Amino acid sequence: MSSRRKFAVRDKWKLKKWYRVIAPPIFGNMVIGTTPADDPLKLIGRVMETTLYDITGDITQVHVRLYFQIIDVKDDTAITRFKGHELSRDYMKSLIRRKSSKIQGIFNVATKDNYHLRLTIVALTSYRCRTSQKRAIRKIMEEYVNERVPQLTLDELIQEMLFGKMSAVIAERARKIYPIRKVEVYKSKLLLIPTPEGLKPATVVSPLQLKR
Repeated sequence: MSSRRKFAVRDKWKLKKWYRVIAPPIFGNMVIGTTPADDPLKLIGRVMETTLYDITGDITQVHVRLYFQIIDVKDDTAITRFKGHELSRDYMKSLIRRKSSKIQGIFNVATKDNYHLRLTIVALTSYRCRTSQKRAIRKIMEEYVNERVPQLTLDELIQEMLFGKMSAVIAERARKIYPIRKVEVYKSKLLLIPTPEGLKPATVVSPLQLKR
């Protein structure tokens, strides 16, 4: 690398400013990281990943991955919105047992405050069950999320998904069909958000990209 090129790279980094990235209020506006940019508009749309453990300090939640998308920048602070979550693959693999069944359901739901999400729920049985029992358990999942989610705001739904209340209720109901060892809300993804102009896709794009 020539000295001129080295200088250009070094000079480019000097132009960048570091911004604190904070989680939404439901997560206590906690700083979840820092990120550099030479223009704050370039931060809009950037996705930050952390774990629930990093926010709560509870080591038992280290397998819960959280995704936040930057939607605004004020001074040196980047403001985010919850984008979704996913349980780590290693954690899910650790739950799988031989001679047992895995039942998965994917459901599109809308909260009371009109946020639309896609939830992936997984139930793991104690023993291998029949196809008819799998269908019955999946129906219990569907009926519960369709009944419960419209009663909750987005923040309330996040609480119930991440801290086990939704999983516990589904497991209790599903045990009437077959012995259930574990239920997890494996994944969530925010699809649509309410705005004064109506529903819009949750994915945020940088204003600089829109100008291209």
